[in-house]
Amino acid sequence: MPDVIHAEGLVKVYGELRALDGLDLSVPEGTVLGLLGPNGAGKTTAVRILTTLLEPDGGTATVAGIDIRRPAQVRARIGLSGQYAAVDEYLTGFENLDMIGRLYGLRSKSAKARARELLGRFDLADAGDRPVKTYSGGMRRRLDLAGALVASPPVLFLDEPTTGLDPRSRNDMWDVIRELVTGGTTLLLTTQYLEEADRLADDIVVIDHGKAIAHGTADELKDQIGGERVEIVIASAADLATAREVLATLSDGGVEVDAHTRRLTAPVSGGAAVLTEALRGLDAAGVALQDVALRRPTLDDVFLTLTGHRSEDAPAGGAPELAEAKP
Repeated sequence: MPDVIHAEGLVKVYGELRALDGLDLSVPEGTVLGLLGPNGAGKTTAVRILTTLLEPDGGTATVAGIDIRRPAQVRARIGLSGQYAAVDEYLTGFENLDMIGRLYGLRSKSAKARARELLGRFDLADAGDRPVKTYSGGMRRRLDLAGALVASPPVLFLDEPTTGLDPRSRNDMWDVIRELVTGGTTLLLTTQYLEEADRLADDIVVIDHGKAIAHGTADELKDQIGGERVEIVIASAADLATAREVLATLSDGGVEVDAHTRRLTAPVSGGAAVLTEALRGLDAAGVALQDVALRRPTLDDVFLTLTGHRSEDAPAGGAPELAEAKP
């Protein structure tokens, strides 16, 4: 399949900070690429460049076969939902979607029909004639996502689309995304949720400090950092050192200790047999437990292993925030 989104060596510099440092991306037609990374890794900068909201300082990229230096032609073929809801709070939800439709060149009747259709699809029909300033944060987010779909674009960019949504709304959004991809839409999705990428992405690129540091499916990324984690919560902080020593003898890597919650996490191989051995060792050492689990890696585990910090820790001197806009 041809690459609908293709980027080579993208560079973006803010003073001494290289927000993107030679990023390569490729997204075949009708597939989903999940772009994962900590806050400040360069995900949003990449999206802004590919959607023509920013010009790169180096590298090349095409979207739907069109060079991104031809913004009007690119924007006619894409939909974008950024991190922050780009809606007019003084208009109603219907008026927002109708306006976007008219800006995309839809006739008045078609724009109004599409607006009503999307309000229903995103569970906003009852609120469609209310000013957006009366909407909750989650409702604004859903309206913004609906706006990205008004023109049924063949290429869609979603920058952390489910941030701020409740579990039901998040699941509904995943259903919508799956329907779009089944219908042939090509999607680039940025997220900090491995579960979201797990559910939606055909391929995943992990970036940090503007560079791709890992590439593969969700399962391949999990396997890359170790297939399982033993996680325990001990009863007394005085036993942290002892518990760490016990887990270190079984771990495939370093033991992570959170002294505040008295939680210890260790990457392991061997499944339930290793968990049993850990419990025996902790019992022999006199360490009392409050909780214990054997689990697959989470996104935080991936980030911690690959980047040295957790997903919520933005690198110092992150790229400046820029205003979001609909293409």
